[in-house]
Amino acid sequence: MGKTIRPSPLQESSYLSEYYTVEGLIRYAESRMFYIINDHRPDRPTKYCWDCGNDTTPHSASHCSKCNAPMRLRKFLLSVRWEDNQKKGFSDFFLKKNEPHDAILAPFDMFTDRHSMYIVYDWDNYEFLLDESSPWPAKNVLHLGQRMLGVIAHLHMNGVSLQNIGIHNFLINPTTQDILFFDPVISKIHPTRVPEADRDREISFLSAMLQRFSSISAQHLNQLLEVAAEGQYTNSYDMGRAIEGLIKEDYSPTFNKYASAMSDVGLVRVLNEDNWGWLELSEELKLYVVADGMGGHDAGEVASSMAVSLLCSESRSRIMKDVHYSLEELEQIFNTSFQCANNSIKDFSERNGSDMGTTMVAALILNDQNALIANVGDSRAYLHRGGHLYQVSKDHSFVQKMVDQNQLTPEEARHHPHSNILMRTVGTERDIKIDIFRIQLESNDTILLCSDGLWGEVEDHEMQQIISTTDDLRLSARKLLDASHLGGGKDNVTHILVQIP
Repeated sequence: MGKTIRPSPLQESSYLSEYYTVEGLIRYAESRMFYIINDHRPDRPTKYCWDCGNDTTPHSASHCSKCNAPMRLRKFLLSVRWEDNQKKGFSDFFLKKNEPHDAILAPFDMFTDRHSMYIVYDWDNYEFLLDESSPWPAKNVLHLGQRMLGVIAHLHMNGVSLQNIGIHNFLINPTTQDILFFDPVISKIHPTRVPEADRDREISFLSAMLQRFSSISAQHLNQLLEVAAEGQYTNSYDMGRAIEGLIKEDYSPTFNKYASAMSDVGLVRVLNEDNWGWLELSEELKLYVVADGMGGHDAGEVASSMAVSLLCSESRSRIMKDVHYSLEELEQIFNTSFQCANNSIKDFSERNGSDMGTTMVAALILNDQNALIANVGDSRAYLHRGGHLYQVSKDHSFVQKMVDQNQLTPEEARHHPHSNILMRTVGTERDIKIDIFRIQLESNDTILLCSDGLWGEVEDHEMQQIISTTDDLRLSARKLLDASHLGGGKDNVTHILVQIP
């Protein structure tokens, strides 16, 4: 699948438009770059007043020469987008049709050149939802869902359809903890309200995003979001009533602090082809999975998404909730479900004439006492025990084969120019060989599932130190993401941490 090349980052201290100076790049997202900019322009002969538009105030003055407003340094958040389909419609809506909504952060300014659109927002030290690890308490997920459904209804009333909704579209106000929606991609602007038949897409996008933050133990919420993501609710009112029903029931399941996950596009890639998921199959069984779509293949992001959803659905269809399974039975079910996911992706690829592939690593945990680890490709499973990190899975890669043949050391393999060549992947051939490992678990063990965007950028001893130094898995997940960025962030990065109580 073709990908637009991200433009070179703006240089610090460079000038933009007539009014702004770049302070620095603060975040990458899919098809976005976010910067902090300010209005200090020493190259201009005078200061510009945002209150009255006066352009004659000397640099030495502390107040506007016309309206006497304070002339303090002002900072802004700048979003840069460059893909043509992301630029259309945005200015038309916010300049011509926009009606205010307290959950929408409206742009302060916008301008374009021949390559990129620059959108300026007032900056109040907001935090990116991108930097939040999963899960959240159910009440927080429900609150975000309600708030965003109000935004969707508002947009539909104003004739606006969105192309998608993702975590890059949300900021958190650190003072009020309110969630703000910003920087949307407009799909279409209708002359009047959005037709009722076209109001379900945003509900599906929102529900899929909310699933990312829902705890594995929040079964009723997960069931609601799953059917909503599949298109059961055709408008925000019906979805809102369903969420309201959970809130009225005082639905607040025990928050599972023993698992956390994050996924990020990294610092180089434009598209995140990683995916992850978790599912409570029964009171005894929990499933966790990470998949990394092949960067050189068509539709890698589709393959990884299919791999996660198919493994979860196939496993759920084979597990009877009131049946106690032996490890041998579970291993057979696990292998069959993994194989069905593989073959389904292969069939889909052949039908669509596409070259799809993905890695996948998964953990099936029984009663917090035993774990089955299955993998194909080079997404890895680790076990952290007693302050030490051990690799459980084995990479199906060209360099790992050379290590096995004593032609390379593990350190040489890590930095080998062909370290990205895989010998075995999901969806590229039928009836793939799947490796399954058994682990007898102990209290305080932590299982780490991750794509090569983590282990390829962060040495094992660094991951070991991060996991060892805090008992807060959500904090550990964020620190692992930060470490992958510091390591270079050359690939998408996804990881799940599961701790045994």
